[in-house]
Amino acid sequence: MEGVPVPGVDVDAAALLGLRHLARGAPASSSRRLAARPGGIVTRRRGRGSEIDDVRPWIDGDDIRHIDRNATARTGELHTRTFRDERERAVLLVADFRPAMLFGTRRAFRSVAAAEALALVGWRAAAEGGRIGLLAAGAGEPDFARPKGGERAMNGVIGVMARAHAEALAAPDQPDPPLADALEIAVGALPRGGHLILASGLDEPGLRFDEVVRAASTRVSIAVLLVTDAFERDAPRGAYAFLSRDGRSGWLSGRRGGDARADFRRERLMGLGVPVISIDAAAGPERVAPLLERLDAVH
Repeated sequence: MEGVPVPGVDVDAAALLGLRHLARGAPASSSRRLAARPGGIVTRRRGRGSEIDDVRPWIDGDDIRHIDRNATARTGELHTRTFRDERERAVLLVADFRPAMLFGTRRAFRSVAAAEALALVGWRAAAEGGRIGLLAAGAGEPDFARPKGGERAMNGVIGVMARAHAEALAAPDQPDPPLADALEIAVGALPRGGHLILASGLDEPGLRFDEVVRAASTRVSIAVLLVTDAFERDAPRGAYAFLSRDGRSGWLSGRRGGDARADFRRERLMGLGVPVISIDAAAGPERVAPLLERLDAVH
């Protein structure tokens, strides 16, 4: 029936909204997190925060290190800066919906598995006070939702994600644009200290990929959910016919043992100092959710 999402092929907004219960069921861990830990989804900070909350007249007992020189010079009286805890962190989810991700041989397309994993990350971060946004990279211009706070923001993120995936499925076959281009746009949309979570198979990363990642790592935290399909990991030798959703046919070739691309990509990211969590597209959200708790513990 037209308009009814095809499981594993379409990104179903209602299904992603329903993943909220998995995030709520995750164990509370904010008390054990450190705000400076790269890769984690951090929303609380111990001790004095680094964001200036106010400038007020000096009171005996204030820390001399926090004297505000500009206000003191302007008024002729000692003034001090006060700080607040950073309870909100910007988290940008980057969904790779380029043509190569619109493929799968078990349960779901890699693109759908990427959307599910990012939704789990987003729901958990939203529940802990973070600001959540999205950049969905396809064959054309990326779709973008600026980071905002609260669960209502996740509703908007999921809506944009579902629409971007539908547009990707409807687009004619095109070469994958370099992932580095979309990544650079995503980094530019985050404030310093923000968190970027990329879900991708890392196809066609682009010649500038390593350069972009190294530059980005100096101002934001990056983690990658590396999404793979069983066929690319261990395809039996031979040629296999396939039929696309719009009726087009083609052939896939495989060989026993795969081509080790997933391992190479993982090693490449780790060599760049980027935390990586491997996501099997055949695994449903219930199996993936516990893996994503490792985002709190990387580094």
